[in-house]
Amino acid sequence: MSTATQSSGTTGTTDSADLAPVRAESLAAVLVSGARPPRPNALRTSLTFGWRAILKIKHVPEQLFDVTAFPIMLVLMYTYLFGGALAGSPREYIQYLLPGILVMSVVMITMYTGLSVNIDIEKGVFDRFRSLPIWRPSTLVGYLLGDALRYTIASVVMLSVGLIMGFRPDGGVQGVVAGVVLLIVFSFAFSWVWTMFGLLLRTEKSVMGVSMMILFPLTFLSDIFVRPETMPGWLQAFVNNNPVTHVSSAVRGLMDGSWPSAEIAWSLGWAGLLVAVFGPVTMRLYNRK
Repeated sequence: MSTATQSSGTTGTTDSADLAPVRAESLAAVLVSGARPPRPNALRTSLTFGWRAILKIKHVPEQLFDVTAFPIMLVLMYTYLFGGALAGSPREYIQYLLPGILVMSVVMITMYTGLSVNIDIEKGVFDRFRSLPIWRPSTLVGYLLGDALRYTIASVVMLSVGLIMGFRPDGGVQGVVAGVVLLIVFSFAFSWVWTMFGLLLRTEKSVMGVSMMILFPLTFLSDIFVRPETMPGWLQAFVNNNPVTHVSSAVRGLMDGSWPSAEIAWSLGWAGLLVAVFGPVTMRLYNRK
């Protein structure tokens, strides 16, 4: 009885072992015969990584502090601190200040693109991204698209606070929207600078330190707070050629109801130059990282 059982068990094992290669071949045939999914295009992969950046904001909502509380603090502090001295009253000063503070707030938070890139590199996430069969720049473009949402939120918050405080744009809704769109386009281009530093520098503290060293002169030595005509001649030479001054003047003019074509052209020209210079450098660093 036991001999028969043993014989039966041996036969069952042998049959199972014989069928294993057959099953593997059948599975391989199914996989080979099936149509491979199409390779995602550049737009789809960029939007996917942009959605990833948005999901990171969803799971860590504290990231929105710099686009909500910080802009509110800036507009309140500068309006009521300097408004009476520079324009006679805070209500008069905010008509000039708000577009400039809007530019300053959004431009300053562009550095967080570089910080996000640097953090992902330190965690090893970029190694996985580079092994995927996708358009190489889509990872970096996704970061920038996600940050464009942050720029939009910051703009809406600041404009809402400004309207409550008495800001009245003569350009109406069209002028405000045009100014915000121009600012987001410039900020998108400017973010490539910090993306380069995020790939180049070793730690996020280094990225933040270098970013602040560049951002503070660009934002404070501009026409955001006062008109360049009140400055010394040597300082006017820098302020008048500062890209932040061109963007601030363009946004202020659009919200004022005028069409400052020269300042708009300068702003778009600076945006194109930043992408043309720092885009290839960033991709070269990314490919060699």
